[in-house]
Formats: sequence, structure tokens, C-alpha cells
Amino acid sequence: MNTKLTLSIDKKVIERAKRYAKKKNVSLSTLIESYLKKTSMEGNDESAFSPLVKSLSGVIRIPKNFDHKNAYSDYLSDKYSSK
Repeated sequence: MNTKLTLSIDKKVIERAKRYAKKKNVSLSTLIESYLKKTSMEGNDESAFSPLVKSLSGVIRIPKNFDHKNAYSDYLSDKYSSK
């Protein structure tokens, strides 16, 4: 049995969601219902990772004091420096 639901959502979000639903050939109601079904399923763990991500976990070991911003800066400097 379907029941009507009123939601308050930002206008821009609604417009984007309608475009997305149209591309997927579904109604916005169907799209939202699918999302709510998926997120409200019993035993649904939002922090669960896909099997691929789980299989990659632990492949790379990074030191605790690793400065990723500095490493990225060094990478960009090397990439764009004239050699």
C-alpha cells in the first residue's frame, strides 16, 4: 500500500534528483523509495565496504607520521617542474 509523504528538500537538490531519475528512467518517488529501502534494511551497516575494497585493505603500509599533503606537494612539484 502506498502512502503519501511530504518532504522539505532544497530546490536545487530536487532538480538534480529529478534529472538523475529521468536519466535512469524511474520516477523520483521510486528513486527515493529505493534509497529508503536500502538504508533502512535491518542489519544494514552504513560503514560496510564493498568486497573489492575489503580485499585491498592492508595492501599498503603507511607510516603513522606520513604527511600526505607534503608528499602530494612534492609529487606536483616533480610533475610540473621543467626537466
